[in-house]
Amino acid sequence: MFDIRNLSKVYIMGDVPVKALDDVSFTIDTGDMACIMGKSGSGKSTLLRQLGLLDQPTSGEIYLDGQEVTKLAETARATLRLQHLGYVFQEYALLAELTAHENVYLPGMMLGGKDTDYKRKGKELLDLVGLGQRIHHYPRELSGGEQQRVAIARALINSPRVIFADEPCANLDTISSKRVMETLVSLNRDVKVTVLFVSHDPDDKKYARNVLIMSDGKIVDRVSNPNV
Repeated sequence: MFDIRNLSKVYIMGDVPVKALDDVSFTIDTGDMACIMGKSGSGKSTLLRQLGLLDQPTSGEIYLDGQEVTKLAETARATLRLQHLGYVFQEYALLAELTAHENVYLPGMMLGGKDTDYKRKGKELLDLVGLGQRIHHYPRELSGGEQQRVAIARALINSPRVIFADEPCANLDTISSKRVMETLVSLNRDVKVTVLFVSHDPDDKKYARNVLIMSDGKIVDRVSNPNV
């Protein structure tokens, strides 16, 4: 699915260039459950933003299903994001004034489909993540783990090829974290969506088929877990 070639990202902090990614190259297969792991500041979230087309690299190439995407116009990148990529953020990013159901189907509205179709799919996705009984609840009425599962359902509304999850359990307790990660694993297994998530918790290695270890903007190791 992904072929990353010599990817670099440099930020200018005042007058000082800071290299967040340093000549990174690797591949991710379709259907993988992969984790990018490393300490804070290692470059893992920066890398995820490049792969998710949320930011532009300073140099290098990203191929998504054989298409080089770093040089696309922003309108084309936005279309790819909306139609083929799903995102789960650390802070949930739910709209407080919308119900769980409305938060889930909102991206579907942006594609201009029939409201009966995306509303029906929104209900199905909330059932899929175990929140069918919470469909009319607002974010303030849900636990952190429940809000994150709503965010996962929202990420699936447009049937994405890949889900990007940036520290999805960072704000959750142990039980909620386990439920969220098991939800991502089941979606990868049953729905066949590729999942690429970022974590700094070594315990999360057990959920990933492949683990990319980052340090100082480089991938320093790759560990496979064929039992996942």
